[in-house]
Amino acid sequence: MQPFLEKYKKWAVIAGTVIAALILYFFTIDDSSQPSSLQTIEPITPLAAIEPTEPEIIEKSPPEAYMIDVKGAVRYPGVYTLEEGMRIVDAIEAAGGYTEQANPTLINHAQKLQDEMVLYIPKVGEQLTEELETLVTAAASPSSSSGGGGVNKSGKININKADESQLTQLPGIGPSKANAIIGHRTEQGSFQVIEDLKKVTGIGEKTFEQLKELIDVK
Repeated sequence: MQPFLEKYKKWAVIAGTVIAALILYFFTIDDSSQPSSLQTIEPITPLAAIEPTEPEIIEKSPPEAYMIDVKGAVRYPGVYTLEEGMRIVDAIEAAGGYTEQANPTLINHAQKLQDEMVLYIPKVGEQLTEELETLVTAAASPSSSSGGGGVNKSGKININKADESQLTQLPGIGPSKANAIIGHRTEQGSFQVIEDLKKVTGIGEKTFEQLKELIDVK
């Protein structure tokens, strides 16, 4: 028996080696036929650099220039160039302000200017022509230009007909004194002369001196 094993031992080793090689070969083929579970990740192409954009600059158009002709009782009458949106008070200041003889009671200082506007400032006691009256009315406050008989042609305030808004245009007359004037003429009757205004409570000699050139009873 031993001689038999020794005789075929060599062939058994060779056969075992061949079988092992075949098994290894088949396993290798089987593994290579299966798709790999790992996926190749494509490199991400970086985004192109975004160039910063400059902020849009909105240019504002300059205000329109207005030509205003200022006449009458101002220090420097003449034509002045003022900007759109400015008001009558700005035109008066540009002309140097009022003279001592000026009667600004009819002027609406808050009114906006218009191009080619003529602004006439009357003097105290000045009798206005129809043309000048039109120029003054154009710059008058809404309460004055709307009628009501509170202002006569001389530009004076009629204390028998003026309403509260017209009376408060007078220097030293606020809403309370204006209402006192209206109440007095309602209870006591119309003022016969301007001096009767001193009979109103709260209006003394000093206040009357400021008003006497600006008021009338007709």
